[in-house]
Amino acid sequence: MSVFDQLDGEYEEVVFFHDPPTGLRAIIAIHSTTLGPALGGTRFYPFASEGEALTDVLRLSRGMSYKAAAAGLDLGGGKAVIIGDPKRIKSEELLRAYGRFIESLGGRYITAEDIGTAREDMDIVRRETRYVTGVSPELGGSGDPSPVTAYGVYLGMIACAEEAWGDHSLEGRRVAVQGVGKVGYHLVKHLIEARAQVVVSDVDVDALAKAVKDFGVETTDSDKIHAVPCDIFAPCALGGVIRDDTLPELKCRVVAGSANNQLERPEHGEALAAAGIVYAPDYVINAGGLINVSDELQGYNPARAKSRVENIYRNVREIFQIARERHMSAAASADEFARERMEKIGRVRLYWVPGGRGWAKIWGRT
Repeated sequence: MSVFDQLDGEYEEVVFFHDPPTGLRAIIAIHSTTLGPALGGTRFYPFASEGEALTDVLRLSRGMSYKAAAAGLDLGGGKAVIIGDPKRIKSEELLRAYGRFIESLGGRYITAEDIGTAREDMDIVRRETRYVTGVSPELGGSGDPSPVTAYGVYLGMIACAEEAWGDHSLEGRRVAVQGVGKVGYHLVKHLIEARAQVVVSDVDVDALAKAVKDFGVETTDSDKIHAVPCDIFAPCALGGVIRDDTLPELKCRVVAGSANNQLERPEHGEALAAAGIVYAPDYVINAGGLINVSDELQGYNPARAKSRVENIYRNVREIFQIARERHMSAAASADEFARERMEKIGRVRLYWVPGGRGWAKIWGRT
């Protein structure tokens, strides 16, 4: 399949960038700027091929459009990937070259951290471009968004518990957390404080050891955790964990986690609903990080950002209500919820004006 076939008329822009002196190979995908500039993180990962990297960035950028729309933000969706092992090739020179790449897009894409990148990386990128969030508080940023993302996922889990058991508490619930990196670690902290029973897995032995040391949680193999008998399965690692071979092995009542693109294909959302499993659509429940860093565009206010993140609980409940009223799966109702907002609000185009002049509006244009 060619690159153009993969775009299928749905994406506004896909840009490839190569800087031989630093070894930088990056792809930025802008899915939509209907509601505003495309904001999404930069994933630094040793993809097996450029085709795999392109597939990932396209899926992720589309998810960001839906995430921003469902969260009520005036932002579009975009994502970036840097191809390579960050432990081997990440350098100041590479990150600054990447920052110049972002700057060349004139504000249509705003980046943040993701798997393989961190706040200190965003600080370096910030030296070359204005279009970056998640930077250090000293630079006017909000810092690491992972704790805020985890808080939003925790609130979404409470909404799921109400849907599944009519219970506002997670006390005594057994939760299987796949991935205890940045977000998963903080999610486990919330769950332990809520007196849930937690079992975890991670391919990173250091991350796993830290979770065990700090929280005394059980562990299991990463390729088996989805099949652990539990109340809630929380995917917090890479996407595509809900697929043909894992679906029949699920032994949970709820799937709710921070990973992006948890469903390998849309029909897997229908399969979860048919199996009676409550599913919190990933881009609704994991929107806390996006909400938090997007607040930087107005001048970061922690209290305001936290208040907006707390709306995730209400949004998840609303998705479940739409699903019941329209007799559809939660996954399908989330997509409709996001698309309807883009269609209704999209007639008011919002875009970021280069040069630091702020937001501008174009009325009546799509």
